Amino acid sequence: MESCIFCKIVNKEIPSSIVYEDDVCMAFLDLSQATKGHTLVISKKHYECLLDVDDETLAHVMKVAKAIAKSYQNKLHAKGFNFLSNAYEVAGQAVPHFHVHIIPRYDENDPISFNFKDNSDIYPLEEVIKEIR
Repeated sequence: MESCIFCKIVNKEIPSSIVYEDDVCMAFLDLSQATKGHTLVISKKHYECLLDVDDETLAHVMKVAKAIAKSYQNKLHAKGFNFLSNAYEVAGQAVPHFHVHIIPRYDENDPISFNFKDNSDIYPLEEVIKEIR
């Protein structure tokens, strides 16, 4: 896709801090560095989001993400990770090109947090399961 910033990175039209590359995907440091080593793994072929990517590419990207995270355990001494892929703008996807964030975690005081609130009073499990099945 001509106007996609990630496609431009894949085509080397825009510089990036590449940490991994093969025929299917590329991984580079996120400019925001939410934590030290925050990395994006992207498919080289343009897909809008995880819901659009083919299963083979998805599996490959996740294997690469896992390998990079294991490397960061040793090299950056990360103690944990968040793996994140947003699907569509309403979910926070800023770039409409499939990508997975690898966010290394070092301790409870990392400058990033995810807060999951119990909303079971708003969305009772019994009602939700009826809609899903």
